[in-house]
Amino acid sequence: MCRTLYMMNSGELRRKDNTIVVETESGKRYLPVETSDEIIVFGDVSLNKRFLEFCTKTQIMLHFFNHYGYYQGTYYPREHYNAGTVVLAQASTYLDEARRLNLARALVAGAFRNMAAVVTYYANRSRQELAPLAEQIDQARHRLDEAHDVRELMGYEGDTREQYYAFFDAVLAGEDFTFGSRSRRPPSNRLNALVSFLNSMCYILALSQIYRTHLDPRIGYLHETNFRRFSLNLDLAEIFKPILVDRLICSLINRSIINKSHFMKEAGGIYLNEKGRKAVLKHWEERMQATIEHKQLKRNVSYRRLVRMEAYKIEKHILGDQEYSPFVTRW
Repeated sequence: MCRTLYMMNSGELRRKDNTIVVETESGKRYLPVETSDEIIVFGDVSLNKRFLEFCTKTQIMLHFFNHYGYYQGTYYPREHYNAGTVVLAQASTYLDEARRLNLARALVAGAFRNMAAVVTYYANRSRQELAPLAEQIDQARHRLDEAHDVRELMGYEGDTREQYYAFFDAVLAGEDFTFGSRSRRPPSNRLNALVSFLNSMCYILALSQIYRTHLDPRIGYLHETNFRRFSLNLDLAEIFKPILVDRLICSLINRSIINKSHFMKEAGGIYLNEKGRKAVLKHWEERMQATIEHKQLKRNVSYRRLVRMEAYKIEKHILGDQEYSPFVTRW
């Protein structure tokens, strides 16, 4: 598994022979292309067509964020692994309403099971008042079969996630981080700012891993396939947001790694400042490289690898090789 480069400062990206050169006011860094998978850019950078051609040749993705930490887009190099058979199977699954609903339902069920696992984790650690919420989420999962179409399924998902987010206020101590309700563009408080930022990181994580498979990220099942560029990565991220994003947020705040000095108030919203983004990304990357024991493989795999393996499972499902069963954490 190759590395992810986070470019926080403004500067220039260019090619020198078979090496990536990152030049900022701090100096030059030379990165071997063999160990680079993607570059996530937060600062203002300049690059040229030659560098983009180099990225295409070496399959390096570039993700861009703006001043407020909003995801702006991805330079998605020409696919190297795409396969017509898989794209046709993806489209066929999408166009068959029953098959699409079946896969979308499995994705939501996986997300619900991981939400319940997060809540149970804290309920078992002196937050007994959360036990009813875990049960409530589990009951919602059993009602998914009542959804007659994907739109109705999305309604169940949205309602349950809103209820689930109440666990933040039970787990996080102090007045600096209260959740209230979900607010986006702009986030109305620090906790919502963290959720928005890390959700975006989870979406591009899923996109980068899908790129390494035969799947086409433009065809999603839970999220509508339309003129938006990507949707399958949003589907895939639903499985992992509770265990990667939400658990990390609680850890960052409860360990005082993030505090109110890591935020700024601008343009009617509250956002992570540069110092805050650096702190969050350091621990996000550590989380991606952390490993867990994979029950079926009987070996340790990183969370980043786990996301790719989930994409492979979706691929097998749409090809009719194996029924999709979402990853569920076993804390």
